Amino acid sequence: MALISRKSFQFYSSSVPASRSILMTLSKRLSFISGQQKPQNCSSVAMRMLCFKDKSQYMFCRKNHIQLRIQSLSVNEPVHLCGDSESSTKSNNVWMDEQLFFKKLNSLCTSKEIFDFLSSLEVMSDTMASGALQRISEVEVDDNGLKNPEGVLENDVFRALCFQFEFESSKLSNTGLLNALQALIKLRIDPQSTLMASLLSEGEERLGKGQLTVKNLCALGESLLELEGPSCATLEQIVNHVQAKDVEKWSPREMVMVYKMLQVTAREGERYQDLLKRMNSATLTIVSQLSPKFTSIILNSLVVLHQTQAIPLVTALCRHSVKHIPYFTGDELVNVLEAFLCFGHRDQIFTEALETHVPKSIFTMHPQTVSKIMQYCCQKMILSKPIFDAAAEGFISDADRFTTDQIAGYIIPFGTLNYLPPSASALFRKLETVLRARLSHFQPHTLLNLLHSCVLIQRYPVNFLPKIFSPYFLQQLQAQPPGLDRTVTSQLTQLFLTVTLECPFYEGPKLLPKYQVKAFLTPHSSLDVHLLKRVKTGLLCLLKKRIYFASEVSTPYFYTVDIEIKLDEEGFVLPAAQCEEVHRRIALCVDGQSRFCINSQNLLGEEAIKQRHLRLLGYEVVQIPFFEIESLQNCRKMADYLHRKIFPHSYGLSC
Repeated sequence: MALISRKSFQFYSSSVPASRSILMTLSKRLSFISGQQKPQNCSSVAMRMLCFKDKSQYMFCRKNHIQLRIQSLSVNEPVHLCGDSESSTKSNNVWMDEQLFFKKLNSLCTSKEIFDFLSSLEVMSDTMASGALQRISEVEVDDNGLKNPEGVLENDVFRALCFQFEFESSKLSNTGLLNALQALIKLRIDPQSTLMASLLSEGEERLGKGQLTVKNLCALGESLLELEGPSCATLEQIVNHVQAKDVEKWSPREMVMVYKMLQVTAREGERYQDLLKRMNSATLTIVSQLSPKFTSIILNSLVVLHQTQAIPLVTALCRHSVKHIPYFTGDELVNVLEAFLCFGHRDQIFTEALETHVPKSIFTMHPQTVSKIMQYCCQKMILSKPIFDAAAEGFISDADRFTTDQIAGYIIPFGTLNYLPPSASALFRKLETVLRARLSHFQPHTLLNLLHSCVLIQRYPVNFLPKIFSPYFLQQLQAQPPGLDRTVTSQLTQLFLTVTLECPFYEGPKLLPKYQVKAFLTPHSSLDVHLLKRVKTGLLCLLKKRIYFASEVSTPYFYTVDIEIKLDEEGFVLPAAQCEEVHRRIALCVDGQSRFCINSQNLLGEEAIKQRHLRLLGYEVVQIPFFEIESLQNCRKMADYLHRKIFPHSYGLSC
């Protein structure tokens, strides 16, 4: 992010006499006053009020010295006060004045209005002054930085405030000091300026003396993270001080800030395990109080810190996140989804909330957010038609501005989960247009994954296969991780088999045998061993002898058949080992739940293409899905079911 050049801030340095002279004049009107000092020209009422001030409470003052009680502010909260009952009882009028100050301040929407308001005041506490800087940063800073640099940085009131904070930093309250530091960081003030150096030095000195509360420690830590990043050595010192504090008394904001600091100091959770354990337990009791932002930050920290033992907290946060879905920013929702994926969590109510939110917001959501939602659905095998249909519409509308990884993130789940949306024709026309324009921009493995997912749902990228099968592209694949491993060569082989079987008109380069696998990589988890055993028991009851069928049969065509039955020309069953006189081959696909989308009867893309190819290779494919046989309680019923499925024309006859 851009920082204001030091040239713009020469007036902060005491080495610039002209600027110093101007600001000394202003600061006489806005000077810090100790409670034990007697300002000149005070009214008798003001003097009586002054006597109640603690010597550590300093004020920005002008001629009439109307004094306002200092009250610490929550770091980064909207600037407002909520004082203790004792303060409000002792001096209600003083306390009300400060309340009115912040009420008025928060109603102002431009820096000019704020500076005019400050100029009209007689006295400001350092907390009020730092609150004013925070409000200026809120209204004048956006994603592109400071909107009106000259109007803010060259303003005399702003200069006077900065001068006062620099040269009176040792007299500031902890809240005034740290709030001012955070506001100036947000305003992009040069970290090397004497102003920032003075505030940082004072903050670190108080840290060393143990004078900071948990709230103060978190504010200082947040500032150092913003200025110096994870490499800041002082962060570890802050965390060491935090360890001695009572975790049960921390506010949600403090808890969040400590999690953020631990992310960069705990080295993936290897250190501070006792502190993390205490924090995880305490956070579990305040989950219901967490805002969308805090929920997202804590989940992200648990992922980074590998808190696999904090499953109760993760589960509670994931469930709590459901009600926040419409309010998460794109980055926050990405963090939540990452946690779901990392900790293996899946929640039907969460999915339903996404199904309500995504279609309404698809055209305003960031492509990376939608890509992560699609990745979540893909990895969890959740075929959500509302989400997928909306993603297709979003892709058709805006794909030209997507990155190559985002394009792949949108499209690959359609193939993996074997789903074509209503707008499929327009979707794949748009994809082809994008590929033609940007083919060379894709990383080799990303492009292969993308095109392979297309053939799973019978969308054939024949115009791009010459590039895929070219020696140069294969060398690129081999040069980048994971290289030409078993998964990659299986994808290449399946692409080649697809164009051979389904696109006979393709006349481009072929895939050389050395890049082909002997058998496709089939995850062991995709085979339901218990279901297969039940089917084999039913077949034994039906065919009487085990020799008449074979299980897990490797074919010459790269696929493995769950159960194979051979028939002669007259339809009689042959022994499985017999190779002569085989007229028909029946492939039984015993499809357990893992071969379908979750809570669905929609076959996954890898299984759908396998059954399609087996048919094209001459097999009679008989699908035995789990949902058809889970209610069959005995061998006889299973045999009866298999008889109807495998031999429908001879059902009821002796086979």
